[in-house]
Amino acid sequence: MSIDSIAGPSEILVLADETANPRYVAADLLSQAEHDELASAILVTTSMELAEKVSAEAEAFVQQLSRKAILEKSLENYGYILVADSMEDAIETANAIASEHLEIVTKNPFEVMTKIQNAGAIFMGEYSSEPLGDYFAGPNHVLPTNGTAKFFSPLSVDDFIKKSSIIYYSKEALEPVHKDIETFAEAEYLTAHANSIRVRFE
Repeated sequence: MSIDSIAGPSEILVLADETANPRYVAADLLSQAEHDELASAILVTTSMELAEKVSAEAEAFVQQLSRKAILEKSLENYGYILVADSMEDAIETANAIASEHLEIVTKNPFEVMTKIQNAGAIFMGEYSSEPLGDYFAGPNHVLPTNGTAKFFSPLSVDDFIKKSSIIYYSKEALEPVHKDIETFAEAEYLTAHANSIRVRFE
């Protein structure tokens, strides 16, 4: 059965403004970086001050955590802190990256969330860290990675259901549009397509 999607390595993007707690943000970034050396942990923020504090907090945490070697390699390979000029630019960047996990830690996360188009799972507010989704909140844990959140959703029951499209037009429904269909077909030089419609109105 063809239901596979790209699910891994793990990714987190934290979208934050100056109101975010740098200690929380650093801890959340590391929660995904510890998965493996290919995991990505990205902070996109509008605050240079927050960026500097998160960097310092992350460095301190790495020294204390059990998977130090993996964390260091992951951050070296795929750890980034990006400072945007505006929240609009930050949101645009988040949508372009289309991360598996997106945390929104801003003054008004619900407003920001309405502008997010591409993310696997979205965690809102400073008490909704990614491990909450892993262990307790209950969203599906098979999420699109590697930018595929631009066109794919978290795994759901819909992925296991085979569907068919059903089309029915009466002669009365087809009559007012048949010439348009013929025009489209002929524009593509598909004269048999056009003929399939035309014969019904000869």
